[in-house]
Amino acid sequence: MRKNYVLDTNVLIHDPYSIFKFEDNHLYIPVYVLEELDKIKTEQSQRGRNSREACRIIDDLRCAGSLSQGVPIGDDGKFIIYVPKKRRSLEVALDDKSFDSAILQCALEIQETTQLRTILVTMDVNLRVRSESIGVQTASYESQSVDPSKMISGQMSLDVDYGKIDELFAVGRIRPPCPEEMYDNVCVMLKDANGRTALGRYNATSNEIRPLKQLKDKEKDVMGIKPRNREQQFAIDLLMDENVKLVTLVGMAGTGKTLLAVAAGLHKTLVDGKYTRLIISRPVVPMGKDIGYLPGSMKEKMDPWMQPIYDNLELLMMLGGKRKMGMEYDELFQRDQIRVEPLTYIRGRSLPNQYIIIDESQNLTPHEIKTIITRCGEGSKVVLTGDPDQIDNPYMDKATCGLSIAVEKLHNNPIVGHLTLTKGERSELANLAATLM
Repeated sequence: MRKNYVLDTNVLIHDPYSIFKFEDNHLYIPVYVLEELDKIKTEQSQRGRNSREACRIIDDLRCAGSLSQGVPIGDDGKFIIYVPKKRRSLEVALDDKSFDSAILQCALEIQETTQLRTILVTMDVNLRVRSESIGVQTASYESQSVDPSKMISGQMSLDVDYGKIDELFAVGRIRPPCPEEMYDNVCVMLKDANGRTALGRYNATSNEIRPLKQLKDKEKDVMGIKPRNREQQFAIDLLMDENVKLVTLVGMAGTGKTLLAVAAGLHKTLVDGKYTRLIISRPVVPMGKDIGYLPGSMKEKMDPWMQPIYDNLELLMMLGGKRKMGMEYDELFQRDQIRVEPLTYIRGRSLPNQYIIIDESQNLTPHEIKTIITRCGEGSKVVLTGDPDQIDNPYMDKATCGLSIAVEKLHNNPIVGHLTLTKGERSELANLAATLM
């Protein structure tokens, strides 16, 4: 049965193309949404870009007919700009001049006028509660959403027959006992009846488990870093493998996500020479109250956001009590072997033969993650690190953030690896706070 959908502004800001995803139903955009888009479109941010794109899409639809009467869209649906005859005050609204109240009033009027089931689609939790309380059904826009409780861990344990572990190291591969339960690049701990264990990674193309390539020598390290647990061994193996073009590392604070990624990137760039440059970035999303605009050059503006990365670089260059390669990390910036890039300016670029780390990527939307990954040229590798339980972006949660979507959509692919790290190694106090608070 045909329904009415009324879109809130935040849906168009999140996904301008949501307009085309309501099949054969009537899609209403209150005129107040256009006013809000007009205010936001000048922002030099993803919000601003999406607002401008939504305005362009609506303008294209204008050419198909009268927006006030409705133009065809989707599978025999109709797109309508709703303009009330006058701005009436919503009796139950404390602030009847707010855009939220105006949009809610439009949804109520559309429902009463058309006598069709009307659903207000918004990502604003409080607006959904208010709408339902006055009899207008609501829905959250979840074009791309995952169940966080079902996110893959990227690792598994397998019981194998006696002699299989010897075969793994002698031949370099074994057939898994249950391939139907496995996927590309899942990390595996094998255990036989005698309690012996071995670590490997599954290759779906050849249907083989192969031993980890990295750190076969226990004395070997990556820029002075040695794995402290099994998960970190898996992570280093994925990070150092040039055939794995995208690695997603998820885990709570202190599990070593960023340090391992930066160590691997430095090693592959400076020591192995496999990449021309290490590029590191983080979303500029503050935790708590923002301190406002920062003065100075782009580097000076980025420095406060990038300080955790600088801390890791300083640690890596100082491990062993001496400067690695006799250099300060500032020299690597001067030689253009390391770059700090603001994500704002990455659109339209092509980045070949570079090791790219995006830290705190849980604060990125699926569209932003897609934009970053599609910038990668031939020979580049991307590492996304983050913790979906620590999202500072007010427009997303762990079910809709770009990192969760990337893990869900891309993991079962021979050039993609994922790992969820659960064991904290920063300090006993950090572990206590991460698990109990």
